[in-house]
Amino acid sequence: MLALIAGAVEDRSARGIAAAVSRLVTAGTLPAGARLPTVRDVARELGISPTTVSEAWRSLARAGAIQTRGRSGTFVAAPSLPRQRLRYAQLGGRVSELRAGLTRDYSTGVPDYDLLPSLTDALKRIGDARLTTSYLDGAVLPQLETVLRERWPFPPEQLTVVDGALDALDRITGVVVRFGDHVLVEDPAFPPMLDLLETVGATVVGVPIDEHGMRPEALAAALHTYDPVAVYLQPRAHNPTGASMTQARADKLARVIAKHPGVTVIEDDHAGGIATAPPVSLGRRLPDRTVHVVSFSKSHGPDLRLAAIGGPASVVTAVTDRRLLGPGWSSRLLQAVLVDLLTDQSTVDQIARARDEYARRRTALLDALDAREVTATAADGINLWMAVANQQVAMLTLAAHGIAVAPGAPFEVSHLDSDHVRITVGLVRDGFEELADVLAEAAGAPLRGSGPRSANHPRGWR
Repeated sequence: MLALIAGAVEDRSARGIAAAVSRLVTAGTLPAGARLPTVRDVARELGISPTTVSEAWRSLARAGAIQTRGRSGTFVAAPSLPRQRLRYAQLGGRVSELRAGLTRDYSTGVPDYDLLPSLTDALKRIGDARLTTSYLDGAVLPQLETVLRERWPFPPEQLTVVDGALDALDRITGVVVRFGDHVLVEDPAFPPMLDLLETVGATVVGVPIDEHGMRPEALAAALHTYDPVAVYLQPRAHNPTGASMTQARADKLARVIAKHPGVTVIEDDHAGGIATAPPVSLGRRLPDRTVHVVSFSKSHGPDLRLAAIGGPASVVTAVTDRRLLGPGWSSRLLQAVLVDLLTDQSTVDQIARARDEYARRRTALLDALDAREVTATAADGINLWMAVANQQVAMLTLAAHGIAVAPGAPFEVSHLDSDHVRITVGLVRDGFEELADVLAEAAGAPLRGSGPRSANHPRGWR
């Protein structure tokens, strides 16, 4: 065992040792339950300080790859994070205990169900279609693939369908990222994605964003410093800030990444049809290195559990092949429903009306907050990102008014310049002035301001 570990270590830093051991675990060479050599034995074999090995062991333990059992020693374990340690589980914050008294829950990040299309007519049109004739049928219905290719922001080499955007990110990450790899993400970022990356043992580096997405100069610096394997982006309706990339910004980011050939771009277009901004992708310039994900949960229904993955065959094929050893495919019945929804003109018109209604709600609440000198952003999608003087005080203040919002801390990769909360503005149908008064109180801003901000300082990006 000692010789096996020593032979696998090429980089004798703590990160290099952790990565080498992780590779052995992933390959099954170090099976679950195997007892690892002591820290001192490994340090002596490698000719390094026990402190370095201890740091590597701590990294592996945090990722759930190994487990220490006191005097019994350290053993290989299946990766696992207790639920309470996940960022996702913290989105309710401390006010979760007060939820019984809440009358308006804007913490969820889900769409307004009254704006989703009904599935009844689609199911009637499909009837009792028998869409699966073999366990080896293609993962994507041919009709759906045709529709998806027509809509894709660049010509993908291969397409597949999985069970939602986070399932897509999980499976793509399993192909692209290994323990100890550096990955770049937007800061702030979607908490479950951060949980996912930390669970697989990636070293996550946050890159600042502005109203057009990830900042090119910050991306260039991070690529040079960290030599990452992947960059994760939300090209439209960024969760939580609502920022959307322009094609000009996407092209700038692509030019920066093109100088680093080992980097894969992973795009999560989670808002899909309800995003106001047009589809955009770095894949127009980097088609062989961009994996693009489109979700239909917020536009057509969370319970459809469908998202499409398109990009280089090296990644998409690996995802498809791995699924054959698990679920095999996403329900072709639901895929047929999605085809109907995407091609039925009345449904297309309904999605357009929902998109306009979400835009109306965002604008109404942003204008009301702006008049009260509250810093907030919500350019696209269903979320609003609001700066507050103190996160916990803000959430407790809102809870006292029967309002729940999501805390900003789980979204942060590094500490931002102020505390924030995320509000699912897509669920706010009316009462914008009244709500803005309560939000301004929670934010610690004066109830009434002096009017709109200067055009030189877009809301929330000063």
